[in-house]
Amino acid sequence: MSQTIASDTFQRPSLRVHAADNVHVALKDLPAGSEIEDNGRTVRLTEAIRHKHKFALQPLAEGDLVIMYGVTVGRVTHPIAEGGAITTGNVEHSTDSDQAQARREHWNAPDVSRFQGITFEGYHRPDGRVGTANVWVVVPLVFCENRNIEVLRQCVADALGEDPYRDYKRMAREMLHGQASDSPAEQPNDERLFPNVDGVRFLTHTLGCGGTDDDALALCRLLAGYICHPNVAGATVLSLGCQKAQIDMLKQAMAERDPEGLRPVHYFEQQASRSEDTLIREALTTIFDGLKEANRVTRQPAPLAELTIGVECGGSDGFSGLSANPTVGAAIDRLVTLGGSGILSEFPELCGVEHELVSRCRDEQVAERFRSLMDAYQAHAAAVGAHFSMNPSPGNIRDGLITDAMKSAGAAKKGGDSPVVDVLDYTEPTVRKGLNLLCTPGNDVESTTALVGSGANLVIFTTGLGTPTGNPVAPVLKVSSNSEMAQRLPDIIDFDAGPIIRGEAQIAELADELLQLCIDTASGRYRPKAVQLAQYDFIPWKRGVSL
Repeated sequence: MSQTIASDTFQRPSLRVHAADNVHVALKDLPAGSEIEDNGRTVRLTEAIRHKHKFALQPLAEGDLVIMYGVTVGRVTHPIAEGGAITTGNVEHSTDSDQAQARREHWNAPDVSRFQGITFEGYHRPDGRVGTANVWVVVPLVFCENRNIEVLRQCVADALGEDPYRDYKRMAREMLHGQASDSPAEQPNDERLFPNVDGVRFLTHTLGCGGTDDDALALCRLLAGYICHPNVAGATVLSLGCQKAQIDMLKQAMAERDPEGLRPVHYFEQQASRSEDTLIREALTTIFDGLKEANRVTRQPAPLAELTIGVECGGSDGFSGLSANPTVGAAIDRLVTLGGSGILSEFPELCGVEHELVSRCRDEQVAERFRSLMDAYQAHAAAVGAHFSMNPSPGNIRDGLITDAMKSAGAAKKGGDSPVVDVLDYTEPTVRKGLNLLCTPGNDVESTTALVGSGANLVIFTTGLGTPTGNPVAPVLKVSSNSEMAQRLPDIIDFDAGPIIRGEAQIAELADELLQLCIDTASGRYRPKAVQLAQYDFIPWKRGVSL
């Protein structure tokens, strides 16, 4: 016996995202024979459809286009019956990005009356920018210094009594020795020596030597972006001495970001030092002196226009483009309306929606910059036999994102609907208020690292499968696309967009709640789960093919 289900009921079984779509998304597991009502007609499922996967609303012949979000997300390779599943076996990647589209003259800005006059409590820097955190960073110019960075990290954690892995160390002792108590040196320090500082962040990486001159320059520009970041009070830099990424190269990149030399930076070269003991002692001195100075800065009110939020997605599922990403996009639209900025990255995940983003560019110069960067990236990928269509991971595909265009259409929702004011290449800083596009790979940590390097003082990261990604400098808020995952992984999720899938909430109301959470985070009133877990991921992009 067939099961008849209405698509507009409270616990709706499936959803047509856009009026022009010829597929539905299953919001729960649907057995074969289920009857789905859509716009006054009934579609009978010819096979079981897993939740998050798509099924055809009409018979589709070979060569027909699959439409979702109102755009092309695939081309049919084998006939699909009405009510049949959309799979990698019958659909391939295809887009309509070559279609010309007129530039939009206006956009419908959201109602932001509830946020008018609202401020956040931030750290005001001498260059006029405002941070959402206050950290001192310790960075290596080359991977050879990673060991010394780790020595410094352990020394500082021990001296401050702020070891984030204390509980895990106790767990390991108990497992091996049955020892249940902390040693005196490992007792938590309830009184922070520097209450106005969020900590010292130690960055390590695998670059700095052995690559091209362009690789070294890109690394130095990225590190300069971190050292000059509004969330950073100052930096200690370690160099070996003989590597390609030289201190002078970093100083030049610093001069471009901080021409007046307002940010305190201390440089150390191991090959010019008398001994390792001397190097560590002098580096520790700059860190502790820097913490004392950073502690003099306190949080003060700042307008929401000083927020720059980078948006990222990772471990996406079939619901990400329906709940989490549109909610984030709506929050970014609100921030832009209030004078703030957003940064949308991951160029491989914009493949297939280029025409939509071009139509939103503020002028032809911005549009041409986007087209040229996308074309150059795709050409570089093609030179080694790769293509953006290879972007979806096995996890993405298992959860219904079977083509890159389908993934991209949902991923682009994080950028909302506001005009694109600027397009940035990797490591370039944001200089215009509003929505910016940033050329990065789709790799979660490489892209998040780049967003912060270009000036994001807060990051919103959406996930459908669960990913713990964080950042050493900027707070990262994790937004789940579905409630099941949010409940299963509460230690890494900050905000649940799942009520949209269940029909219990609208995107607009959740966007208001999410923006308020951003304000609380920027003010230090809320500590994201990634910060609580000391999830400080940092991976520079070695400018190659990373999808």
